[in-house]
Amino acid sequence: MSKVAVIVTNDVEDIEYTSPVDALQKAGHEVTTIENEAGSKIAGKHGLELTADKGIDDVSVDDFDALLIPGGFSPDQLRVDERFVDFVKDFLLSNKNVFAICHGPQLFVQSGLSSALKLTAFTSVRPDLYYAGAQVLDQPVVIDEKHKLITSRTPDDLDDFNREITAALA
Repeated sequence: MSKVAVIVTNDVEDIEYTSPVDALQKAGHEVTTIENEAGSKIAGKHGLELTADKGIDDVSVDDFDALLIPGGFSPDQLRVDERFVDFVKDFLLSNKNVFAICHGPQLFVQSGLSSALKLTAFTSVRPDLYYAGAQVLDQPVVIDEKHKLITSRTPDDLDDFNREITAALA
């Protein structure tokens, strides 16, 4: 069983949180939802209601085996908070699995590590990643084995994304 951190805040794309989290839990993994503070309420774009298990100041990369970054407007808000950017950067440098879908890869731009990455993202995010130096592909799932990074574009790609992230932790 792996321990998976999920960083998220308000306006997350509901299905990009619930679908991967369900797949990970069904595969036997422990999922921890992280926001600003433990117990804080998080509202998804389409009515999802979540409660943060942990606050970002209460966790470390060492506590987890993998990181999941769902999309929606959540990543755009998280990327202006240096604590979340540092958490993502530390994961990318740790040789641990990182999974991001849709707008999730926006956080990689702030990490300063984009130029080393091969990935995909939502249509409007791909140019930002490209100009930050990433190798950007338009595919349902992109696996960057060197960095243990799995990315996907949209909710339409969730079946493929979920299959790959659970396989990576098997």
